[in-house]
Amino acid sequence: MTGIAGALAPSAPTLLRIIVESRGFTIAITIVIAVNAITLGLETWPLAMQTAGALLLALDTLALWIFTVEISLKLWVYRGRFFRDAWNVFDFLIVAVAWVPTTGPLSVLRALRIVRALRLLSIVPQMRTVIGALLRALPGMGSVIAVLVLVFYVAAVMATKLFGADFPDWFGSVGASMYSLFQIMTLESWSMGIVRPVMEQHPYAWLFFVPFIVVTSFAVLNLFIALIVNSMQSMQSETNSQVRAEALAAHDEREALACRIEALTAEIRQMREIMRKD
Repeated sequence: MTGIAGALAPSAPTLLRIIVESRGFTIAITIVIAVNAITLGLETWPLAMQTAGALLLALDTLALWIFTVEISLKLWVYRGRFFRDAWNVFDFLIVAVAWVPTTGPLSVLRALRIVRALRLLSIVPQMRTVIGALLRALPGMGSVIAVLVLVFYVAAVMATKLFGADFPDWFGSVGASMYSLFQIMTLESWSMGIVRPVMEQHPYAWLFFVPFIVVTSFAVLNLFIALIVNSMQSMQSETNSQVRAEALAAHDEREALACRIEALTAEIRQMREIMRKD
């Protein structure tokens, strides 16, 4: 009986994997990341450092040790498979940079401690989905960016020819025109700051600026949003398929375990009957 119980009991690596992948462990690490981000922000506040500077530094050190233990546990559980996951590599680099000495010429690295807050990107599944969608949308964004650059270049050349002589600060060269058109595209002070002064000398300038805003701000930029949304929908669909596959695999494993337990139970009954006859 003891041997059977030992066979059914999980091994140490398996138990650690269950702990590391548990929801409670993830929530605890998320809380530590959030608290650490708050303490790092408070360290930039002179009044907070005067009041509780030692406590803030102690919490910072404690958080770093917790992150180090977490990464060590994952390295022990996953071994070589740890570095096959890009998010694990991301976490490892962030924690490794935190251990770099921040004295002397490397004191500038102290500012990188706040990068630990970015670990929320790898801990929170919803954030991982957003980042994954952005990365998957990059190839499609390249084509949109190429179209946007072409539109900007054509519009910059036209603006330089049309308005460069009267407004050299804004449209005196192609580079200056592209910068001014970028400000117009962002709709930052585009009307009162640039377009209306230009229209005082060129009343029909709106025939150039309004279509430019429609094409860049409302059409091309919306393509970026469409690409990201489409990428997120694709990732969500893949995630749902993966969850269903994992659920099916887990069901099969439970069925196999139940059959194994039934077989062991039958063997125990036979052993008991044999012992009774003896």
